[in-house]
Amino acid sequence: MRVAILNDTHAGIRNASDIFTDNANQFYNDVFFPYLLEHNIKRIVHLGDVFDNRKFVNFKALHSYRKNFLTKLREYGIHMNVICGNHDTFFKNTNDLNSLKELLGHYMNEITIHMEPEVINLDGFKLAMLPWITQENHDHSMEFVKNCKADWLGGHLELDGFEVMRGITYTGSHGMNHKHFSRFEKVLTGHYHVGSERDNVQYLGSQLEFFWSDAGDPKGFHVLDTNTRELEKIKNPHTLFHKIVYDDSKTDYSAFVPDVTDKFVKIVVINKQDLFTFDRFIDRIQAQRIHDLKIAENFDEFLGDNVQTEEVQMEDTGLLLDNYIDTVNTDLDKDRLKSEMRALLIQAQTMEVA
Repeated sequence: MRVAILNDTHAGIRNASDIFTDNANQFYNDVFFPYLLEHNIKRIVHLGDVFDNRKFVNFKALHSYRKNFLTKLREYGIHMNVICGNHDTFFKNTNDLNSLKELLGHYMNEITIHMEPEVINLDGFKLAMLPWITQENHDHSMEFVKNCKADWLGGHLELDGFEVMRGITYTGSHGMNHKHFSRFEKVLTGHYHVGSERDNVQYLGSQLEFFWSDAGDPKGFHVLDTNTRELEKIKNPHTLFHKIVYDDSKTDYSAFVPDVTDKFVKIVVINKQDLFTFDRFIDRIQAQRIHDLKIAENFDEFLGDNVQTEEVQMEDTGLLLDNYIDTVNTDLDKDRLKSEMRALLIQAQTMEVA
């Protein structure tokens, strides 16, 4: 049996922006469902964060998700097993009130919502389904983890020591040690949008780009073969964020025209010796149908006198913050400062609006 695995699809993200909704629909209509039909895949497992906003739903986003995803399940005879992610639940300490129960009720023949930890049977392959762990269900969840009869586990886990975005490792006070799940042959999880792997735990990464931190990070969904236990990543070729490092000491931009149609564009300027060529380059970018253009240059005031500009990867906000803290003269614990700033950066990313 082959099973398609989704996670962190975040329907309605970025204030239900049409840009991000259309990008998700393009993935479903051009990549995801065509692949499932071609390979006769009739089962989906979703590892949480189906919807984005835990407090309210945008009707336009819900209509789009129903039209481009939910009705396809019914049309193609596909069944989906899904667990709650933290974005699907209204309260932080319990999963009882959640968007899955309230919004997916008309599709109960096509969708099984796992409110409690449960082992599902996928043609003889037993997969433990573990919803978002809260204060209320923690003890029950960990008892399930300890005693359930399954070799693999699928969850929406907040674990210490894994990348929450490229270059930034989660070290928050609420993170769990991944060793709690060491009894399983394999743990597949959503929650962090960047893919990473350590020991038996694999963060699958999101299928879609939502923020600048997603730029350049390969996106796609996964297919599990329950017979061979092989996990294959199917690439999503549709991207939204395009970053250009501009250095005219190394590259001739006089005729360079990158295709950035329907993209958010960020130009990081390392060297700009020929102002006329730079201006013409910007004109060619703006002549295309782009969503937004940001130009980043002259970071000297943030880096301090002791840091050489060429040593800094300007495109990495987390690294820029770390470098700034390193130059500050303070008696405070700099490692703790970096951890707190990274936590704020992560929070800002999730609150960013289009």
